[in-house]
Amino acid sequence: MSGEPELTAAETAVLGFIDEAAITSLASALVEAPSENPGGTEEAAVEVLEKACRAPGFDVVIHEVASGRPNLVATVPAGTGAGLMFLGHSDVVPAGPGWSADPYTVRIRDGRIYGRGATDMKGGLAAVVAAMTALRRAAEVGVELSGPVRLVCTVDEEEHGIGVRDFVGRPADLEFRGCVVAEPTDMQVVRGCRGASYIEIEVTGRAAHSGRPTDGRSAIDAAAAIVDIIRADGERLAETADDLLGHGTWNVGTITGGQGISVVAPGCSLGVDRRLMPDEDPHRIADDLRRAISARGIDTDGISVDVRVTMEMPGFATEATHPLVTTAVGAVTDAGADTSVGGWTAACDGGFVSRDLGVPSIVLGPGNINTDAHQPDESVAIADLVIAARAYALAAMRLLGP
Repeated sequence: MSGEPELTAAETAVLGFIDEAAITSLASALVEAPSENPGGTEEAAVEVLEKACRAPGFDVVIHEVASGRPNLVATVPAGTGAGLMFLGHSDVVPAGPGWSADPYTVRIRDGRIYGRGATDMKGGLAAVVAAMTALRRAAEVGVELSGPVRLVCTVDEEEHGIGVRDFVGRPADLEFRGCVVAEPTDMQVVRGCRGASYIEIEVTGRAAHSGRPTDGRSAIDAAAAIVDIIRADGERLAETADDLLGHGTWNVGTITGGQGISVVAPGCSLGVDRRLMPDEDPHRIADDLRRAISARGIDTDGISVDVRVTMEMPGFATEATHPLVTTAVGAVTDAGADTSVGGWTAACDGGFVSRDLGVPSIVLGPGNINTDAHQPDESVAIADLVIAARAYALAAMRLLGP
């Protein structure tokens, strides 16, 4: 922990407006508005968030991406210069089994909020709203920023990213100096993320009696050969690791196929996860896989193979010396936490903002994605939410100084 931070009078005033009780209340209300994906909608959670953003006077716009699935864009107007974007998502993964209590009834114990989405990432959303509320209140007493501060909350981040695709596909109305994705990083400054893609492979063969398997063409045998190609390519990728993000990876996550034990399998499907480096294109990767399959002679003699990219989330990397990175480090330190700069093996919506809008991005948020998120009894420390709100407010003031 660093010593006492040297804050300006304006920074001290802004931090004085950050309200722990309000953060706890909003985070709890968001958790108690279930927004499972897949299996539900985000509408209830966005209604809670919208109310919290309208109360302090943010400019709020709702874009219905699909039925019951609204994106929210909330802005604290300021100045005429480039602004700062905060990015989050309203959906959560399904609660699943193993909880010690109802995952959508908040419990507060030992300074932690328990419930699905507390860490990923409704706590982060609450911290952003608290920071923006403090900046809004400070503006009323003469604290000025050179540009606006905006929260973009998207739907469907946990699945196919229809929310962020809709957002980046709309005409830009503002310029931004940077984007802070409020995903849980334990308040470490993540300046780069791998991307993610889903590649679905459908193998079609020909059924036959298992007593004479040569009369048929086994889709399962062909799929096994494709898995061998994927495994070998994964080993090749591991030979050239990047210092920040490591290397791309393959994972065959699902396999379904066959008609019966006594039948040569006429079909087999593979669901494959391919993690991406920032400069990789999943469609090009799929094309390379198709060529490798053909080169091995797998898609001949009664076997056909269809390879499709069904989800992509680009990776990104922001230079370590970029003001967004260096300012975030100082803001977290002065907010009261230790931090470091590094990369992330997970993927997030920030890749779209970086690639499609050209906005430098980082990931920075309360909670630990590895120990707290996507598991039973998910929780986040209230103290970490307060630190995040303080860091977000300080970063905005320092990046958007008058």
